[in-house]
Amino acid sequence: MLKKPAALVVLDLLSLTLVPVVMLIIIVYTPVEVVMGPVQKVFYFHISAAWAGMVCFILGAVGGAGYLLTRRIRWDWLSSAAIEVGLVFSIITIFSGMIWARPIWNTWWVWDPRLTTTAIMTLIYLAYFILRAGVSTPEAQARLGAVFAILAALTVPLTFFSIRLFRTIHPVVIAPADGAGGAFSMSPRMLNTLLISLLVFTVLLVDLVWRRVRLAQFEFEMTREVE
Repeated sequence: MLKKPAALVVLDLLSLTLVPVVMLIIIVYTPVEVVMGPVQKVFYFHISAAWAGMVCFILGAVGGAGYLLTRRIRWDWLSSAAIEVGLVFSIITIFSGMIWARPIWNTWWVWDPRLTTTAIMTLIYLAYFILRAGVSTPEAQARLGAVFAILAALTVPLTFFSIRLFRTIHPVVIAPADGAGGAFSMSPRMLNTLLISLLVFTVLLVDLVWRRVRLAQFEFEMTREVE
């Protein structure tokens, strides 16, 4: 049994502490947006989850490149762990966006460019695990997964910049352009809360990815012992 690193213990404690704290800040500290009302508070989780998911997918591509260059299985653990965690955050992004859309747009879903590209990105990364499951050997899984992770990462900038590249009704929260549809101004307290939420979700994603990498290592060592 591998000893749990002290840094991971610290990350666990930070995650368990900071997530409830940021929820309290969102509920109590941030003002209610004038036009959208209380439902706007979903955005702090929505944006932070989207950020965390995209960072994980980029990290998955880095892990894939690392494996192709070195053939070390640890890079594959990192790649698959990051993509798995990123997929969870992307699903949270979609559902939290739907919670906001229902009272604001009077529908759960519209085929807006930002929503569509996010859905496509999520489905592509779901296919990553289907692809790996169809390959028998760990080496082939790692090699094929690495190539897929690198190519799938192209959907990340497309999703991020979709509200700039296409006409969209999705709010442009970060650095909105003049006249951007759906844009709303953030007060200093709103901006502070968003930055805190982004930081907390970054800590959380690092903690979750690290834990998933350790689980992959445990599985690998157990397989070797059985053999």
